[in-house]
Amino acid sequence: MQGPSLRLEPLNLERHLDGLCAVGLAPELWRWVPTQVRSAADMRAYIESALSDQANGTALPFALVLAGPGQSGPVIGSSRFGNISARDRRLEIGWTWVAPAWQRSSANTEAKTLLLSHAFETLGAHRVELKTDFLNDKSRAAIARIGATQEGIFRRHVITDTGRVRDTVYFSIIDSEWPEVRARLQEMRR
Repeated sequence: MQGPSLRLEPLNLERHLDGLCAVGLAPELWRWVPTQVRSAADMRAYIESALSDQANGTALPFALVLAGPGQSGPVIGSSRFGNISARDRRLEIGWTWVAPAWQRSSANTEAKTLLLSHAFETLGAHRVELKTDFLNDKSRAAIARIGATQEGIFRRHVITDTGRVRDTVYFSIIDSEWPEVRARLQEMRR
């Protein structure tokens, strides 16, 4: 998937491991994530887990690569479709992180636009889910800002690698809402 300044490439261990390690080991990236990635070995395990889910048909992981037309730049993060239910035409967009140097840029908005467009317009999804840690105010605000509906909070939902028990906030966008969300995302990118 290609946008004006970002390409989402299918995640590949050999091609993306070094680039993801170069930008993805900052502790603040993993503060609100159940699985901690602190080392190259952790990043390898993170990628291998994503690729295992892909082999099982429940995920499509991507590397976020800065790229304009005809050019390629550095890897700046990762995201994926997960918890895919083809029967129900439902999937989740998550496991998203963008390197600190590219946060507060258009990268995350562009990635979400590409992923949502593909989910609704190519895959024919009826529903796209997004979730985040209850304590992650920044992520909650960003998900709401694009037009997702908060559906609820799963209390004491996940035990994180640090031992903290996480409450998880669930959001969704359904196919009938996609045109309005797409327009909002296009306006945000201007």
